[in-house]
Amino acid sequence: MDGLLFSDLTVWSMDWTLLILLVVPTVVHGNPTVTVRTGSGPPVGSNQHPNSVPLSEDTQTTTEVREVVVEEVMMTGMLNPSHYPARRAATVVQHYLNTRYGSPYRWIFLSKVHSGSAEDVAEMRKYQLELTMQEIISNVSGQCSAELLFPGGEGQSAPQVQASCEGLLQSNTTAQEEAFYQQHRASNNMVSGNDIPDSYGHMEPNMKPFWHLGGVASSFIMLRESNESTLYNMAQVANFTQLETEKDQLRVNYHVLLHEMISQEIIHWKLLVTWSPEQGVQVLQTELQPKCHNCEAPPNTTN
Repeated sequence: MDGLLFSDLTVWSMDWTLLILLVVPTVVHGNPTVTVRTGSGPPVGSNQHPNSVPLSEDTQTTTEVREVVVEEVMMTGMLNPSHYPARRAATVVQHYLNTRYGSPYRWIFLSKVHSGSAEDVAEMRKYQLELTMQEIISNVSGQCSAELLFPGGEGQSAPQVQASCEGLLQSNTTAQEEAFYQQHRASNNMVSGNDIPDSYGHMEPNMKPFWHLGGVASSFIMLRESNESTLYNMAQVANFTQLETEKDQLRVNYHVLLHEMISQEIIHWKLLVTWSPEQGVQVLQTELQPKCHNCEAPPNTTN
């Protein structure tokens, strides 16, 4: 349900003797998960993930509401680009682009939502978005237009995405990908790793392509599992093991940790991933691991 805020409209009469104070309800569209804090201190959640939405302070009162979580229904019509409904949908576009174009040397992230709208269409929710996406390895940005359809009804099915981008893929990664492929295709050159990044957020340079590949592969899961109430991020590669190359495809077993930002759950998945410069990234097998109730979010980096 939409939250209601109250704004003041002061109207003075022409002879300046009458003051009329009108209190009118204002419908606020946007953030489905809101942490509310009033008072002179910093807003609760000011150190949250960049995808979280900071709230303005009410400097007129000293009464402090420490944490109030309000779940709102997704709105139709024009969306506030900085609020959760638009950013959740935009992050799904990020995962979609990674499943199509990602590699050990190309990893795409949401940079900014410029505009968005949502409408109900035949038991589905349709989003139209204008975005800036960034390929973080080359630091190249591109303007994208996207359309998403979130299925309605019971059961979980992946959102349908169409997107077109200009300039996002202009960096040439062919030489880097070919060198990485030739280095690791031989069966006597197997690689494995754990805790990438480590507890301090660091990783060895030779681990970064495997970190990127694990992140791209995780987008296949995050795209499939996304809905209007989720916001996924790949937090860590718990471990990976390279397997023997088959049919000219590098093969890697991954155990990844996904951070669902709304529920704050850390979700473990095991993936069998293949990759070559010609065939791109493919996720052949996925296995959801049992919940870890005592797990904390590991450090996150996009280096």
